[in-house]
Amino acid sequence: MDQYCALILMSLFSPAIESLRDLQRACALDKVRKRLGVGRASLGSLSESVAIFDPGPLKQSAIELGHTITSRPNPRFAAVGQRITAVDGTVIETVKRVAELSWTPKTKGRHLSAYRLHTHFEVLSGKAVRIDATSANPGGEADERAVLQRTIEADRCYILDRGYISYGLWNAINGAGSSYVCRSSDRTLATVRHVNQLTEADREASVISDEIVDLGWKAKHRTRPDHPVRLICVAVKPHESYRGRQGPHCDGVLRLVTNRLDLPAELIAEIYRLRWLIEMFFRTFKQMLGCKHLFSDKHNGVEIQAYCAMIVCMLILIYTGERPSRAMYQMVWYYLIGLASLKELDAFIKTRR
Repeated sequence: MDQYCALILMSLFSPAIESLRDLQRACALDKVRKRLGVGRASLGSLSESVAIFDPGPLKQSAIELGHTITSRPNPRFAAVGQRITAVDGTVIETVKRVAELSWTPKTKGRHLSAYRLHTHFEVLSGKAVRIDATSANPGGEADERAVLQRTIEADRCYILDRGYISYGLWNAINGAGSSYVCRSSDRTLATVRHVNQLTEADREASVISDEIVDLGWKAKHRTRPDHPVRLICVAVKPHESYRGRQGPHCDGVLRLVTNRLDLPAELIAEIYRLRWLIEMFFRTFKQMLGCKHLFSDKHNGVEIQAYCAMIVCMLILIYTGERPSRAMYQMVWYYLIGLASLKELDAFIKTRR
């Protein structure tokens, strides 16, 4: 497993390695085997061995690395008092298409085999702290709300998008001693109990209203919030689609639901804005680190590749002091293939700081 992980880590820095066969060819090279301390492996060995590898120790290594990265003090969010964590999922296709995987519909009637990576991302420190792999089928135990409900931790402020609308999930988060800021739908059913007065800072942040509400209809919703809920409306630009693709409609009002009654409305709106950082992490994960496709079609192999990618991002943070960027990624790759010396890499890192 050590040798397999070393090869995966190398592939994350190599734009030339795009498949398991590319990885097999690389480990046949004398310099690669000598530098990484790996042996020659057949394509079958690389493909089948992950079935008996336990990704648990690799996950623990990622967690230990994460503990060495601390959030930079940000007075603006000090009042939150919890680790602000964006949660979302991204679908990644497997390179090998097999019928054993779950099938998800794609455009024009075609299908693809894929996994969904449910990711917890601490936005202030710039690190992913947890990734859970499930089938891409959004139902049952693989549903993003069900996955989050199984993995809730105390003392976190979860930033959630519309896919996480669930009264049961919100109750579980509140019961675990955490909080949430979740975007609600345009058709939110709410009965106003109290109207909070807006401050000048709220109005400057485009906050329209700030209310304590009861959500849902008693006759329709069996499960309802068992704690006080706050509904904050923010004026945004209305849209029908996103970058030419069909997406959720927005009527010009961003509706945020939260159990934090103590924070200013403008700060709640700013916390939700931080959710975009997890999309930047997915871009790094898929585009820069080459994880748009997965080398393995087995669950263990998927988690191994995901945690290796997390480790790469954390190592870049630890040794360079900045989040992974294309310039830093290229310089590390130049060093690994011998085009740049360690001295030149160190000098480049210092200039970035």
